[in-house]
Order: sequence, then structure tokens, then C-alpha cells
Amino acid sequence: QVQLMESGGGSVQAGGSLRLSCAVSGYSDSSYCMGWFRQPPGKEREGVARINSAGYTDYADSVKGRFTISQGNNKYTLYLQMNSLKPEDTAMYYCAAKADSWCYAGVAFDYWGQGIQVTVSS
Repeated sequence: QVQLMESGGGSVQAGGSLRLSCAVSGYSDSSYCMGWFRQPPGKEREGVARINSAGYTDYADSVKGRFTISQGNNKYTLYLQMNSLKPEDTAMYYCAAKADSWCYAGVAFDYWGQGIQVTVSS
């Protein structure tokens, strides 16, 4: 059973940084796409960043240059380094994974974490 568990969220002032982590267990396929999503209060969920087994990465325009998606040495730990945080980054953040390397915007993910709150105050 594939499970994803986010950690590292919290509250920070605008301009600050946070690093989110996602531990993926029960998954051993060498081909994958993993991503970070967020859902701001009262809004729909949106994609933030994606990475696949070939090293492809992509970001939402709103976070380009500020956020970096990466993986741990064991490939099954996912990170999101968030710098220069803004109040509009406040949201519940989710990590997700899918069992192939197709990683384009809008692709459907198979597995989801429960989410973690990030709050940025002005």
C-alpha cells in the first residue's frame, strides 16, 4: 500500500522560508512522477511543482524562482524548498505520486498525502 506523509509545514512571516518533506512508502517502481499541490482557503487545489524519474521538473508560474522541488538520495523522499514566501502562498500543501513518468501539467496522480498547513503572515 502506497502512503505519503508530509512534514515541515507551519507559520512564517512574509519573506521567510520553509522546507516541506514528503516520505513515500510502499512504492518501489523506478518510473514515477511526484508533485506538490496546494489548496488556498476557499479556492481550488492547484499544482505547484512536479518532478519525474528522468529528472524533469516543472513549476507553476506563481512560484518559479522561489520554490525548488527535489528528491532525497533514496528517491522516495520528496522536498519542496520555499523561499521568499508571500501571504498568498498560504494554503494546505499536498504531495502526490503516480506510477509512471508522464509528468505534464494537469496529469492525474494516483496517490496523495493528507496535507500540511503553511501559513504566511504579512
